[in-house]
Amino acid sequence: MRTARLLGEGRSFYHVVSRVVDRRMVFEPTDKEIFRKIMRNLEAFTGVRVVTYCLMTNHFHLLLDVPEKGDLKPLTEGELLKVLPLLHDSFTVMGVQQELERAKESGNEKWRQEILSRYERRRGDMGLFLKDLKQRVTLYMNKRLNRTGTLWEGRYKSVLVEGSETALITVAAYIDLNPVRAGIVENPEDYRWCGYAEAVSATGGAKKARAGLGIILSESLQDACFKSDWRRTQNRYRLFLYDDGLEQSADEVAGERGRRGFSEAEVEEVFAENGAMPIRRILRHRVRYFCDGAILGSAEFINGVFSREQGRRQRYGKTRVTGARKMRGAEWGELRVLRDLQKEVISPTSSAPRRSS
Repeated sequence: MRTARLLGEGRSFYHVVSRVVDRRMVFEPTDKEIFRKIMRNLEAFTGVRVVTYCLMTNHFHLLLDVPEKGDLKPLTEGELLKVLPLLHDSFTVMGVQQELERAKESGNEKWRQEILSRYERRRGDMGLFLKDLKQRVTLYMNKRLNRTGTLWEGRYKSVLVEGSETALITVAAYIDLNPVRAGIVENPEDYRWCGYAEAVSATGGAKKARAGLGIILSESLQDACFKSDWRRTQNRYRLFLYDDGLEQSADEVAGERGRRGFSEAEVEEVFAENGAMPIRRILRHRVRYFCDGAILGSAEFINGVFSREQGRRQRYGKTRVTGARKMRGAEWGELRVLRDLQKEVISPTSSAPRRSS
């Protein structure tokens, strides 16, 4: 029996990961462009916002901002007909338009509302957003690869993330640094299929990517009317995101391959910290907490969700009285998780040579 997902109350943030079956490397550059287009179209239709993302050759990461359904403006006929072409062909759109016209001519307001509610139900729902995304990508990929069946490796993983700048900027940076950790690029802005690279680019999607990253600023989280300025967002995010270490040059005489490394000062800092790596460095590694921690945020936030869930069902046993657990392997500050992971919490950065995406 599947364990029910942990869901937030009201507006909530989630880190979502899904992998291709057997972890096959199937997504080519064109496929990633199609994936991003489908994702952005669903974002516009559903109201589920993409804070940032990363599309790799066999999996994807999304940081999603899922609104309270009651906070979404109800769909009008004009708005529905404006967003429908993002998801459906012209024949389907024309059919909905004609049905709305017939309902209006008949004077049957109930009929008209039923048509609108048919699409209203799909808005502000993370589960439906991801179901639709994965199904549409599957249909496209199966046709391109001349295959049938499921494309994805089971259920997607999701971690409920506290809506604070500290928690969100940490997870966002982890997502945008995926291609750096994989050894695909030197710098995250060089990988065109992640939120940060799209934001700093001059492409048509830059505006949406910048707006997504602007969400994680404390000012935006506290005031829904706050207008984020990319110049300000970029500086703050880049300071947190960037930690380029000096690379070690290859020594052909000694037969040593080049690899990424740190300066002597940084090594001394690690010793001073008794081996505990600061967040800005740990983000270059694979961190299980971001995929398997269940909830990430402050102790107060996690304990609040834990108490609420324990009141509904005994998810973690009768003997457990608090939810928040400290994170291992680095100085995480006030960040905590629900699951106290023990093994392979942090995997080392790949030392494989750089390869093309």
